[in-house]
Amino acid sequence: MQTNVSETIFFIDRESGLGLQAQLRETVVSAVLAGRLQPGALLPSTRGLANYLNISRITVTLAYQELVSQGYVEAASRSAYRIAGNPPGRELESDRPPSGAAPVDWTSKLRMDFSVVRQVSKPLDWRRYPYPFLYGQMDPSLFDLNAWRDCARRALAREDFILMASDFAAADDVRLVNYICSRTLPRRGINANPDEILVTVGAQNALWIVTQLILENGSNAVCENPCHPDISASLLLTGAKVTTVDVDEEGLSPDALPEKVDAVFVTPSHHSPTGATMPIDRRVRLLQAAAEKDFVVVEDDYEFEISFLAPPSPALKSFDTAGRVLYIGSFSKSLFPGLRLGYLVAPAAFIRQARALRSLMLRHPPGHLQRTVAYFLALGHYDAVLHRMRTEYHKRHVLMAGALRREGLTIAGSSAFGGTSFWMEGPEGLDADRLVSDLRQDGVLVESGSPFFPKSDAPCRYFRMGYSSISSENIAEGVARVRARIDQLLGEDAGSTA
Repeated sequence: MQTNVSETIFFIDRESGLGLQAQLRETVVSAVLAGRLQPGALLPSTRGLANYLNISRITVTLAYQELVSQGYVEAASRSAYRIAGNPPGRELESDRPPSGAAPVDWTSKLRMDFSVVRQVSKPLDWRRYPYPFLYGQMDPSLFDLNAWRDCARRALAREDFILMASDFAAADDVRLVNYICSRTLPRRGINANPDEILVTVGAQNALWIVTQLILENGSNAVCENPCHPDISASLLLTGAKVTTVDVDEEGLSPDALPEKVDAVFVTPSHHSPTGATMPIDRRVRLLQAAAEKDFVVVEDDYEFEISFLAPPSPALKSFDTAGRVLYIGSFSKSLFPGLRLGYLVAPAAFIRQARALRSLMLRHPPGHLQRTVAYFLALGHYDAVLHRMRTEYHKRHVLMAGALRREGLTIAGSSAFGGTSFWMEGPEGLDADRLVSDLRQDGVLVESGSPFFPKSDAPCRYFRMGYSSISSENIAEGVARVRARIDQLLGEDAGSTA
């Protein structure tokens, strides 16, 4: 017996940003794949559904016709449509698992525990908060979306499409690699050949590849303290013995390194998270120590593009003459975090092994994305975006520094050349995790410093406040709310111990 699909399963969200036709198609496809609409079910008439939703009849007709071309719907007559007899994604009866099967006990089957990863909390709906002092998020008003779309269309031209649709496991996009060689790296004082570069899915992918190639159970690794939680977690998961070395106002001190060390992981030009810059003499001493103790240095060089107070210092790798420094860079910080495109610079022999490992992990970053970024860089859009970011972030930096001083909050660290955040030191007795939680009630988002101290479970009074994601006019009020909440928390704690 033929069933009729009720009009009431359809609804239109005019605020979603998704087109009307797309919403209609999504309703039908989701219901078919979930088994709620069975083959042969008759869909509402185009006129009836259009009247019910108060939209154009042609909109409904075009949506139905697209569903027909996709195989989800078929024409029942000249003006009637029904669910296809064998729509895509429909399970065959024999494919269904037997009912009553016992669920798998995954706790007994997992061979690795990733609980060592102490993630920085960033709510997905952060844009609804009026005072988002979040690091690593971007202001879309500063990005040239039209230029990006143009570059994406260029990358879909026939010649480009044929190239980017190929397998990139053996090599990366030539234009992108050439730009990195000729423009990006020279700005950091680095000379490299194309066979010394590997494109990665962000800096984290490059970091993971490096740790898997140079560390194993029993290796000796060193990282900074505080340290980005992704770095410390990646080291711990290799089984290596990890030593944390406290940083000061000049970053990591080579004199504090242990005797036995296989690899040192540093952020010398812009320490994460304090922003401290390692001076030239320390860099030279670090490389001398690497030669004497025969260890390698992994340099994470991020956010150097956001320089509005002073030129960024040369990369540590620019002082490396022996090939001991493995250099990690990223476009995700300077363009937008969802881009997830970075690169690794290392001796050719190392890159060959890194490429083989990358191939096993994810084959390669998407070819279309690589080519789009290559166009965006080569056509000058990248430098134009950076210029806008530097100008605006300089303004916000000045406003925020002034607001922090007025409220009596202590800046524990910030980048000498600019950057996008302040590393804050709260009063003695402050629990930054609790501060972060309570500030959300005030519409304020900051980041607790506790994940940056991998070997400490004690309450942390440090926190980070970024200004790339908050509008200039909201900075002063947001900082005032942080001050007020800190005073409240300390007052409550004092009252409870009185």
